[in-house]
Order: sequence, then structure tokens, then C-alpha cells
Amino acid sequence: MTRKKRWSAGVKTESTHPPAGLFNKDAATIARTLASKRVSPKGPGSGMRMLTFFINRAGHNLTAKRRNVLNRAKSLLSERVRRAKKRKRKKSP
Repeated sequence: MTRKKRWSAGVKTESTHPPAGLFNKDAATIARTLASKRVSPKGPGSGMRMLTFFINRAGHNLTAKRRNVLNRAKSLLSERVRRAKKRKRKKSP
């Protein structure tokens, strides 16, 4: 039986370039890097989508410890997203 290719295998993006090995670092570093304009030009929400994509794509191969670190990074990044939205609301009339 032939195996179907996954749609995520063909995903390519020009807008975001996370550094190699980023997802092997600690939660605070992952969150800070994914929220930066250099990696996520559209803001921390874009970084959140990258992190979620990575967790979903690599999820079956992650150890419990690594998954916990990535989920912690997701929580930290989520807080950054909330703060960014709050600041944006204050600026708009």
C-alpha cells in the first residue's frame, strides 16, 4: 500500500525563518525568539502558529519532557500575544 504524502511536508514559507535548533532550547528562549520581528514579522501571533505547527507536526516523536517545555513556551508566547493585542487596542481610537 502506498502512503499518502502529508500536506504539511510541502509547506514552505518565505516570511518566517526560525533559527536552526530553536525548538531544542528552553521555553523562555523559544517564546522570545518567536515573538521577535526578525523571526515573525507579523508579530507574536505568527510565532504562536509556528510553534503550534511544530508541536502538531513533531508531536508523535517528542518526549514528555520536551513536550512540556514546548507547551510552557506556548504559554509564554500566548501571554505575549495577549499583551500585544492589549497594546494595539490602546493605540487605536
